[in-house]
Amino acid sequence: MLSNLHELKTMLNHQGLFFCFGGPISQQLMVGIGDTLRNKMKFDDADSSTIVKVFAMFVEQSQNIIHYSAEKTPPNDDKAEMSSGIIGVGYDNNYYYVSCGNIIHNEVVDSLSEQLRKLQVMDRDELKKYYKEKRRNETPESSKGAGLGFIELARKSVKPIEFNVQKIDDDFSFFSLKTTI
Repeated sequence: MLSNLHELKTMLNHQGLFFCFGGPISQQLMVGIGDTLRNKMKFDDADSSTIVKVFAMFVEQSQNIIHYSAEKTPPNDDKAEMSSGIIGVGYDNNYYYVSCGNIIHNEVVDSLSEQLRKLQVMDRDELKKYYKEKRRNETPESSKGAGLGFIELARKSVKPIEFNVQKIDDDFSFFSLKTTI
């Protein structure tokens, strides 16, 4: 296993990934990791605007895992529910990027994919208008924010957001998302 970790680290370094976490994510963990990311980027002399955008995308993508991952640890009397996923932050070709992934129920794949494809083809002005329109609408019960998070990610990303859905079995798929800053 130790040699495999070296191979994994080498692969991550090759892709410019300087932070990667996989496993159960909680709000408390997200705050600690966010502080570490900000400090690392300050050390690397990233400008404050970029640091804020990367942090915002990290938080939004972490919250997507927390709210929508189908892989959850059940809560009990002394422990809160936690959702599992993977999230990474890297720097490649003069851009920072934030990627996340988690297991989702197959029943949401079509609507999720449709929503993201729609965002991929919108320009800045269309995204701004769409965001304002969605904010005025009531939040669907199945959503924690009427899809505003994805719209915000698309607005902050300097390239169209990328996503992939890989079917696992009849019930679940693995959802991946990437934004570029």
